[in-house]
Amino acid sequence: MPDLRTTAATTTPTPASTTRLRRLAAVSLTAAALLAAAGFTALGSVFHYPQVLAEPTEAVLALHRQHQGAVSAWFGVLVVGAALLAPAAVALGRLAGGTRGRWITVVGIAAAVVQVVGLSRWVLLVPGLARDGSASAQHTFELLGFWLGQMIGETLGYALTAVFTVLVAVGFARWLAVSGCVAAALVATGVLVPLGVDLARLTNFAGYVVWCVWLLAVSVALWRGGVTSRTAATAPRSTGPR
Repeated sequence: MPDLRTTAATTTPTPASTTRLRRLAAVSLTAAALLAAAGFTALGSVFHYPQVLAEPTEAVLALHRQHQGAVSAWFGVLVVGAALLAPAAVALGRLAGGTRGRWITVVGIAAAVVQVVGLSRWVLLVPGLARDGSASAQHTFELLGFWLGQMIGETLGYALTAVFTVLVAVGFARWLAVSGCVAAALVATGVLVPLGVDLARLTNFAGYVVWCVWLLAVSVALWRGGVTSRTAATAPRSTGPR
């Protein structure tokens, strides 16, 4: 469970609200993990994503035109999955309390926003560019891919997701804390991709696989309301879970 040691007495959630926050966080994280897994699996099959991004722009847009409905729908699934980090961050921040809780909320919402911005271009902008297919449309696609995709949605998204994960992980039992930090470290290697480190693509992908599994494990821990040994030993009795 999240570490409650820093929660101020005046802002400590009641037992009933703590249960609601746990369940909100658990449901949000579970849905985010499952939607991400489903979206990436489907896009890999229908659109050969993300490998397709290494192809010439004309080929990417042509393939998009062939499967436009399915591609847009599955990117929409990824958008929803990314957005669900925001309510999870709010709930986890309330549970943690104190400075760490505030950072969890701020960083988690920021991670959700930048990923939604980056992914939304596939739903809102790319379909029109694919239908156009002109040289101008291809240039616009490349600019959007660099700024909204690589720089904001991916690089900034990787960094924020990694920080958010570490902030959350340290409030759990040791095995969840360690596995969360490992996932965060692997995800963070994605910031090296723009620098030409090809291995970072593989480690980042592996990191997201581990991260999705970790989210599900965290969700189970939150739903069950189990107390970590560190929290049980240090949390005030009035702020402990019921």
